[in-house]
Amino acid sequence: MPRGADRRADGRPEGQRSITIAKRLKSTRPRRERAILVSVTPKRGRQLWHPRDSLDELAELARTAGAMVVERMAQRVDRPTHTYVGKGKLEELKRACADLDVETVICDDELTPTQQRNLEDSLDGRKVIDRTALILDVFASRARTREGRLQVELAQHEYLLPRLAGQWTHLERLGGGIGTRGPGETQIETDRRLARGRIQKLKSELEGVRRSRRLRRSRRASSDIPVVSLVGYTNAGKSTLLNRLTRAGVRAENLMFSTLDPVTRRIQLPSGNPALVTDTVGFIHKLPTALVAAFRATLEEIVESSLILHVVDATHRNALEQIIVVDSILDEIGLDDIPTIMALNKSDLLDSETSLPDPSSRFAAGVREGVLVSALTGDGIEDLLQDIDAQLHPTPTRAAAAI
Repeated sequence: MPRGADRRADGRPEGQRSITIAKRLKSTRPRRERAILVSVTPKRGRQLWHPRDSLDELAELARTAGAMVVERMAQRVDRPTHTYVGKGKLEELKRACADLDVETVICDDELTPTQQRNLEDSLDGRKVIDRTALILDVFASRARTREGRLQVELAQHEYLLPRLAGQWTHLERLGGGIGTRGPGETQIETDRRLARGRIQKLKSELEGVRRSRRLRRSRRASSDIPVVSLVGYTNAGKSTLLNRLTRAGVRAENLMFSTLDPVTRRIQLPSGNPALVTDTVGFIHKLPTALVAAFRATLEEIVESSLILHVVDATHRNALEQIIVVDSILDEIGLDDIPTIMALNKSDLLDSETSLPDPSSRFAAGVREGVLVSALTGDGIEDLLQDIDAQLHPTPTRAAAAI
């Protein structure tokens, strides 16, 4: 280096700075997993969801988890097989995995441990995950609070426990990526005895959460303020509606399961009476039973509700199917007897050619009429508040009319 040339504090010539920086600028963004989606439906019997629509939802879940969907496959079968798909479709799947450089195969149903192991072996060790593992992975990435993380971890461990046999003896087999966030990162959970011990510990901690929530609910009950619980399919706009009703400022994104933890805010109804509005976790088609059980502490928030506000994405082509899914889950957890108002959301996206969900035209008459609203623009919110007020505080005239 010529005498008098500028030097940096570390002694290196100034002219080497750009070269050094350029060498250090390497992308740290993980490569998106290339995935194929696979769906199997029985040839007999009526299905609530069309395979195409179910795969569309699975693709959205996969993208939410960070995957790049490069292919979809669907098959109708007489009965389930030990590899999930039939022999011919399996060969087609193997060729597609090789041709498209696929790392992960995602199945649209919960696989048995045997099906998962056989399918992985048939696909030369490529990772195979099912819809349940994918949903659990999305939940794991969304959990922000201690309660949320406990509930997701419990569901993941209960899902993984029967899969610890044979080649699943150690959770360290899960090397990272989609379907592996959470308990797979904890090496101590490597055999059944320790896994069961961890499950019991999580259940004990969550029981403490349930006791705390029961205490808070009893305090709210003593104040005699009615509670309105927002329920609905994921991404129907519950959090946006909560923000519109209460100015809560909670996270609201056009993403699946953007909110896992209950948020409660106080509002004043048109009559001047107060009410508490609680946002809850969203539901989804084929919601894992383990997840429903793990989120018992969260879902119990709905039990003490005076009113359920069922939020529906009125623009979604599967709005009717989504209504049925939410209602069936509410029935499953024993909440079918709580009065319900349906909010048909996203009216700002409707046009003259878009038809609103008409439950009576295709499904059982138990589905209610709804109030058309836009949580984004505020259209219809006053009508919705009037309906909530009338349900919670009926006037003598309204009560007599109802009788």
